[in-house]
Amino acid sequence: MAEELLFEDEPMARQRLRLWLQMLKSVRHVEGVLRERLREGHNMTLSRFDVLAALHAAPDGMKMSELSQHLVVSNGNVTGVVDRLAKDGLVQRAPSPHDRRAFVVSVTPEGREKMDQMVREHLAWIDSLMSHVSEPDVARAISVMLDIRQKPDRPSDT
Repeated sequence: MAEELLFEDEPMARQRLRLWLQMLKSVRHVEGVLRERLREGHNMTLSRFDVLAALHAAPDGMKMSELSQHLVVSNGNVTGVVDRLAKDGLVQRAPSPHDRRAFVVSVTPEGREKMDQMVREHLAWIDSLMSHVSEPDVARAISVMLDIRQKPDRPSDT
């Protein structure tokens, strides 16, 4: 027997589903634009940009496991991306001073220079894509997104 789904207000549940679908479409649209601009302007994939951005924000570098956790992806995914970035001279690996089994990945000077340029462009791209959204709507949207992320995913989590 199928488990009975419980919700108090079906019309509101349907509206929330519509909200989710619109959020997903919006994210996919923005990601698509960013992917294209990164590829055309910098020969860079979005996943490589994300890894480089995380490392750019960590002056002392990060262990591979920390990087995976930060990006919410598997160690295998991060390893492949880091390998390509290292081959291009944008990041480097060094033995961890605290854990001889681990490596710390950090941005090279060339990677930092490239990332500084991409960060400025990325900011302009996002600003352009969302320029029609008012300041109060931006603040409200951020608040709603934070509320969604902080809500337990199951009633038993409360």
